[in-house]
Amino acid sequence: MTNLGSRLVLTLVLLTLTGCGGCKPSGGGGTSGGGGGGAVSGKRQFLSMGTAPVGGAFPVVGGAIAEVLNAHKGEIDWKVQAKGTKGSQENIRRLQQDELELALSNAAITYFAVRGEGNWDKKYDMRAIATLAPNVALFIARSDSGIQTIADLKGKRVITGPSGAGFQMFIEPILKEHGVEWADITSLNATQSGAVDQLGDGSADAAFLGGAVPTASITQATSTFDVQFVAFDEQVRQTLIEKYRFFHPATIPAGTYKGLEQDFQGLNVGSMHLITSASQDEELIYQVTKTVWEHRAEIAGKHPAGKAINEKNVARDTGTEYHPGAVRFYKEAGIWPETSEPASTDLAEAVSSTATEEAAAPAEETATESE
Repeated sequence: MTNLGSRLVLTLVLLTLTGCGGCKPSGGGGTSGGGGGGAVSGKRQFLSMGTAPVGGAFPVVGGAIAEVLNAHKGEIDWKVQAKGTKGSQENIRRLQQDELELALSNAAITYFAVRGEGNWDKKYDMRAIATLAPNVALFIARSDSGIQTIADLKGKRVITGPSGAGFQMFIEPILKEHGVEWADITSLNATQSGAVDQLGDGSADAAFLGGAVPTASITQATSTFDVQFVAFDEQVRQTLIEKYRFFHPATIPAGTYKGLEQDFQGLNVGSMHLITSASQDEELIYQVTKTVWEHRAEIAGKHPAGKAINEKNVARDTGTEYHPGAVRFYKEAGIWPETSEPASTDLAEAVSSTATEEAAAPAEETATESE
């Protein structure tokens, strides 16, 4: 009986091992982190891309990138889904928690996130993949408001973007360098079209508006009432460009808006950019970057922001380190900047082709562009 029992046990063990010979570990098909080779395992990779609420440019641009990635899988069998979120701040938190693999963000908001500054509670380990369309913004007021300079905003009711959008992260440095503390203004929240309405009925004194040039909300304002374009102090503007890498010069040509009789020396206050977490697989991000670059014309055909995927702009330094996979591709393609010095090229020149194609967009189109 002992020998028979032993043989039965041995038989059962062999059958069990044979039956599981083709078994695979359970679990999802996500990518491996830390730059390993998990992204090319042959399994389908499901990638979620965070965008922003419907009504702004982020969902449209994110959807365009996702469509192009899904149409051109290359060496990795990925499936990319663009997901609506509350915008940059939520996207960064969810990337950190491995709930997203890709996301769109405003470069200024990412800048402070990776440093744990501004409204952020800690440092978030984010990496850039591609710099996209600029967000050229400025303060406007009614011409009868008495507001001529940014210093004149002290004690005024100023619209500083939609609630929760994070605009304070790039508006506050602008105010502070002009001698205006955040507490010196009454900050009001509104969408861009809502801001025009409030300026029109006198419930606000000034508003910070922007996006692609021309921005529909500013066009709307200039067709409704006489507008004062509140100029940056030129020395302060240069200081901001030198101090914060997400700020870049952006000239708005005379005649762009009714009443703008001279070129306006403005700022790109934080480009839209495509980001990921530092732990994301290097090969995966290399392939994503390569596919986005090689099929950039298709993205541009779906949304004008795709025109910013060009040699002068896509690897532009905005203060967030680029992912090694993106760097590897840009170096191979010969478009990685040879120096880390801030680019001297005006963004209006680098991505000017985005301007006219968004001129007819509704005011809400750029309402969440900086989220």
